[in-house]
This record gives sequence, structure tokens and C-alpha cells, in this order.
Amino acid sequence: MERAREENLHNTPNVDASQEEEKKATAETPEPEVKAEVKDEAVEPRQEVASPSINVDIKALLEAGVHFGHKRRRWNPKMRQYIFTERQGIHIIDLRKTLEMLEKAYNKVREVAANDGKILFVCTKKQGKDVVKEEAERCGAFYIVERWLGGLLTNFETIKTRIERMKDLERMMDDGRIEQYPKKERVKLEKELEKLRKVLGGIKEMDTLPDLLYIVDIVTEDIAVKEARKLGIPIVALVDTNGDPDLIDYPIPGNDDAIRSIKLITKTIADAVIEGKQGKDFLVKEKEFEEKEAV
Repeated sequence: MERAREENLHNTPNVDASQEEEKKATAETPEPEVKAEVKDEAVEPRQEVASPSINVDIKALLEAGVHFGHKRRRWNPKMRQYIFTERQGIHIIDLRKTLEMLEKAYNKVREVAANDGKILFVCTKKQGKDVVKEEAERCGAFYIVERWLGGLLTNFETIKTRIERMKDLERMMDDGRIEQYPKKERVKLEKELEKLRKVLGGIKEMDTLPDLLYIVDIVTEDIAVKEARKLGIPIVALVDTNGDPDLIDYPIPGNDDAIRSIKLITKTIADAVIEGKQGKDFLVKEKEFEEKEAV
């Protein structure tokens, strides 16, 4: 018995020593993969928040309400990758992905504009058409804001005849030839011109098909999307949670109903057109001019 006790006492320190060695080995074992993952997670959001190409950040998108999507019952499952969460039955769009896709769209628009490409802005919904028209005129792009005529792209030769008719009527008004017609006929021609200007005024000088379309609300403008895809014309679009992003070459996930959201995204696209045409220095001078005017 005493011998057994002595042996146990003699062996116990060895067991403790081996346990301590295992603990030391475990503590000294490096875990580079776990640390790397944590480090990456901390860095990624910082890289996405600030964009080097555009003058928009997460805060601006948030203040404009770009993150508000549609109710869950109206969503398109293909927009799942751009949805951050759901609150009170309404989908919330991931603004980091919005910023990422907006930068890609910005670069594409700038590239097309720099190569003298024709860009067509499209938005016929009530709350967005005035904003889109204003920004299109500011950057010198073509626009459709009243009604999309079926075949405007796929049957453009026919549309061109209507544009020529509008120009003929304008020339008649300018040189006074309209006065040669009886009053009843003159009123009829004036109404025809007004109607043509309303629908086609934004593409009056567009003598060939556009090289790129910018669309607000692809669900409302589904005919425009179909015609552009048929002809292989690239599309940049503001796509809400009820849209199909697979139909768009450069989708920008965001709220396509709020005026402030439409204005922010459309202004950014218009800035891309201006930068492509005249360079970034023009935007700087324009901003300085606006600041002086405000003072």
C-alpha cells in the first residue's frame, strides 16, 4: 500500500506537467484564420462607405430614403441579394450594395459620355418625371418623361418621321406660314405640335438610337426595358425591391418612389454624363459657382 502511494505521488507531478505542457501548446498555437476574418469584417464596411468616383456616401443615401423598399408581398425574390432586413413588413435595402452598384453605373455612364455616346433618360411616373427632365437638360441628355411610345426604339425610323413632322410645324410657327391657314386649321396644327412636343420634345435632336438608357422604375417602364434588351442597348436603372435586376445591365438597388431618392440617384447619373463630356474640373467649377450664388 505504501509503495503504491509512493508511486502515485511520484507520478502525479508528471501528469500535471503534461497537462501544463498541453495548455501551453494550446495557448501558443496561432489562429491566423480567425483573426484574418475579423480584420476583414472590420475593413470591408469602411471601403464600401467611401467611394472615390462619386460624390455620394451612405449618409446621403440614408437621408434621401433610398433604403426603403416595397412591402414584402410585392417583392421580387431576385432582389434578395440587395435586401438588408425587413421592418414592419417593409424590405430595407442594403445601402452598401447600393453605393457599390451606383459607382459601377456611374463609371459606365461616364465612359459612354466620354465617347460621345447618346444617353436617354426615361421616367414617366408622376413623382419623378420633373426631376429626371431637369437633370437630363442639365447634363445635355435626351429624355422621355410623358409616355413611352411603343416601338420608340425597335421602330425608330417611324418615330423619326413624327420628329420631323414636329420640326416642320415649329418652322411653320417661326416663319409665319401658319398664318396662311384658316383659323380652324391653325388651331388644329397648334394642338398637334403641342402634343408632339409633350411626347417627343426630349428626343427632338436624337437622330440615331441611344447608346445607353437610364431608367427609373423598370416595372413601370417595362416596354422600354424590353425594347432596349432586344436591341442590345445597355441599361442603367434604379431598381426597387419589386423589380427584376437580371433584366438590367447596371442595376442600382433603391427606392424608386420617393422624390428625394430619385433626385439623388438621377443627379449622380447626370454628374457622370457631365464628367464624361467635359471632365471632372467642370463639376468643381459648377459647385464653386453654385456656392458663390448661394452667398
